[in-house]
Amino acid sequence: MKKIIIAIDGFSGCGKSTTAKKVAQELQYTYVDSGAMYRTLTLYCIQNQINVQDIASQLETILPQIDIKFVYNEVTQKNHIWLNDKDVENEIRKMYVSDKVSQVSAIPQVRKALVKMQQKLGERKGIVMDGRDIGTTVFPHADLKIFMNADILVRAERRQKELLAQNQIVELQDIIKNLQERDLQDTTRQESPLRKAEDAYYLDTTHISFEQQVDFILQLAQQKIAQINATDKENENTEKLLHS
Repeated sequence: MKKIIIAIDGFSGCGKSTTAKKVAQELQYTYVDSGAMYRTLTLYCIQNQINVQDIASQLETILPQIDIKFVYNEVTQKNHIWLNDKDVENEIRKMYVSDKVSQVSAIPQVRKALVKMQQKLGERKGIVMDGRDIGTTVFPHADLKIFMNADILVRAERRQKELLAQNQIVELQDIIKNLQERDLQDTTRQESPLRKAEDAYYLDTTHISFEQQVDFILQLAQQKIAQINATDKENENTEKLLHS
């Protein structure tokens, strides 16, 4: 069976990551959280007291000092992102990183550097990657593209639950403000802004369950895989006839 690349884009808090993880698990594909990569770079800059304004000029010095990788965690049974041999999966989800990540990811040099890393990960296909520019910039020729969205109040409530699970108590209005700021930065940045690719399927998760959104993508993926296999079989038969 042929393997495909599935690109899932959308706004923060609409369920991209949890959905992408489950889709990857069901298809036995590799899941890559591109947003985690930007968060990890943001964390590194915060820990090393590098101002956002200085990142572009220091990037060539910073990148060789950073090793970002995904490592499967036996306890949580999912991939965790590591920064220089340290598991930072939980740390990068904290609000102080969320407050800075859109500023860092808006820097053109940062996006170009991380896009190269992400494209390298997708060379073998069989990958599900979520983010904000996966279907438009990272994998513009992805076999299946999904664009997700949800009402901002629903998104904020979901993010609040995630934070509570990490023992972080944040007011709902503060989360809404953070999401609004990130939405504005993500959709208006000059380099690879968040937008729906023309050939992407739109998925509003406001009023549907997690299982329904996963099933929606899995059905599309299975249809796409079947189409590719049928086309390959047809081409194979044609090739045989030409050489018979």
